[in-house]
Amino acid sequence: MKYAFILVLLLIAAAGGLMGSAIVVRFVDNMTQTPRIVPGERVFAMPAGVLPRGASLILPREQRELAAKQPNPVKPTTQSVAAGREHFLIFCGPCHGAEAKGGVTGPVATKFIPTPDLTNAELQKQRTDGYWHSYIMVGGAVMPAYGEALSSEEAWHIVNFLRSTAAK
Repeated sequence: MKYAFILVLLLIAAAGGLMGSAIVVRFVDNMTQTPRIVPGERVFAMPAGVLPRGASLILPREQRELAAKQPNPVKPTTQSVAAGREHFLIFCGPCHGAEAKGGVTGPVATKFIPTPDLTNAELQKQRTDGYWHSYIMVGGAVMPAYGEALSSEEAWHIVNFLRSTAAK
């Protein structure tokens, strides 16, 4: 009788162990097939050529010449310049400095290559509004892209702010 009782207990333990391992194996197998999502990363890539509602097409760096020909659709009003300054301070100020003077005036710029003086009238003559806009949206050699953080209109406001600094 004692032998039968121990045998039944062993069978129950074995069945429970098999069920437990089946659940663990299923869980582990499921985890290996689940896509990994890193914080700050897009869950799924957008298909090529698809734009979110209300967005405008951002030209890639390779088409910088075409982007440079884009006219500025936002009039340089005082409201536009003020909005541009606000966005500039948030997104551009850490590298270019609060007054866009470049060099190592921004807190981040002290650790990297000195940034250009964006208020320089000669530099401003060389660059079109479309060029500035595309540089803000898709970035450059050292500058990061802000196309996902800023709307196209907000980038045009920054361009208007930069143009207003050249007169000073």
